[in-house]
Amino acid sequence: MKLTLGFSPCPNDTFIFDAMVNGLIDCHGITFDYVMEDVENLNFWAAKGKLDITKLSYNTFLHTVDKYALLHSGSALGRGVGPLLVSKKSIDINNVNDLKIAIPGFNTTANLLLSLAFPGAKNKTELKFNDIEQAVIDGTYDAGLIIHEGRFTYQKKGLEKIIDLGEWWENSMNALIPLGGIVIRRSFDKELCATVDKIIKNSIDYAWKRYPGLSDFITSNAQEMEEDVMRQHIQLYVNEYSSDLGKTGMDAIHLLFDKAKDSGMLGSGFDGSIFY
Repeated sequence: MKLTLGFSPCPNDTFIFDAMVNGLIDCHGITFDYVMEDVENLNFWAAKGKLDITKLSYNTFLHTVDKYALLHSGSALGRGVGPLLVSKKSIDINNVNDLKIAIPGFNTTANLLLSLAFPGAKNKTELKFNDIEQAVIDGTYDAGLIIHEGRFTYQKKGLEKIIDLGEWWENSMNALIPLGGIVIRRSFDKELCATVDKIIKNSIDYAWKRYPGLSDFITSNAQEMEEDVMRQHIQLYVNEYSSDLGKTGMDAIHLLFDKAKDSGMLGSGFDGSIFY
């Protein structure tokens, strides 16, 4: 059986999927026709139901839960993993609503968190996530919402943190922050979904067994990222909840759904389980 699969070229995703897409583990007769794309493109495709299995932002999952079910393995969530709102100069947090802000996509979890924390911040423009820092440095935007390796590079580029939105969520909600998950078509039977779940978990286990080694699949897709940044990226975004969400992870995701509904960002929507 061949299934289509989408994930980003970021080190945390290539670390997770390397073994399974490159035939390094037993995939139980399943082969994966994979594509690597920026998360916002994957979000757009998920809304169209393009792929069988895909990485997406939890914000997008809120709106595609009728098409896709969440897998227990492969997610990015935890503590200290949230997006940062940064600027070129010090800006008072009380002035955020007045800023011109570059964001990595309207459908990203990062934007959902910004909207929950600052519902009055409406002047937003989508940019590719790795172009945001430079756009703020150039003065095109007052502030930028950065994700992924931006956490590790913004200070070196002379930018200042206005607020850590992951920290805001953690302190306000006393919960982990869900960023992105791996979903599979609801039309697939539970046995197939469980098999794919197991394959992803085994792929993660395989990657950790060879760590701190980094395969060519990881390094070649990380573009110009320095090796220490790749490792920081993996160690932060691939954690115990990536192998299995567990009750703590599942509770955090349900809370995000509830808060999105309470804020009016999500209708009554889907009433079934978000999992397969």
